[in-house]
Amino acid sequence: MNIFICGQKSFGKAVFTALREDGHNIVGVAPAPQEQYYDKLHGIALRYHVPVVCDAGKLTSSHIPEHTDLIISAHSHWYISDKALAKARLGGIGFHPSLLPRHRGRDAVRWTIACGDPVTGGTIYWLDNVVDGGPVLLQRTLFVNRAWTHHDLWERLFPFGVQMMRDAVRMLSLGQIVREPQDEQFATWEPPFDPSSRLFRPELFQLPAP
Repeated sequence: MNIFICGQKSFGKAVFTALREDGHNIVGVAPAPQEQYYDKLHGIALRYHVPVVCDAGKLTSSHIPEHTDLIISAHSHWYISDKALAKARLGGIGFHPSLLPRHRGRDAVRWTIACGDPVTGGTIYWLDNVVDGGPVLLQRTLFVNRAWTHHDLWERLFPFGVQMMRDAVRMLSLGQIVREPQDEQFATWEPPFDPSSRLFRPELFQLPAP
């Protein structure tokens, strides 16, 4: 499959590497905005001569290459617009480190620990206009040890999420398309732990309320 990745940090790099190992063609990436050093997704894209079309904060539909099959969000805090998603044959999917619709928002791992959840997991969901609210493609559970910090939990969810992304892309490449609506009666939304953090949405002037 021809895949475009919007993401950042170690998770974005790991998803890039895993999908490449599985034989998929990465047609472009939109990493985090460049600071003093390249983001890890940016760096590995340069290593394999994959186009870095822009940073994720400036991504628009014009940046998505023709003949893209799928857009993937891999630890991205930037929205992918409907126009951009429409450029890909299958649209877009993302990994969220919780059992959606529980713990929507960018600090799901920290809120899982803060709330004392005994069970969590990961969700591969379809990207749309709702914050972490698209239909579910794939979901798996993980028990939470009471002694874990949010760092401990993320250490376990990291490889868990990479494998889920590999499995989800494999499903789609085989035509196994699942779109299970999230049950809104169980939805929770928590703000970021860092009040200065926010989600960004290119191609729109304002983020709608969740």
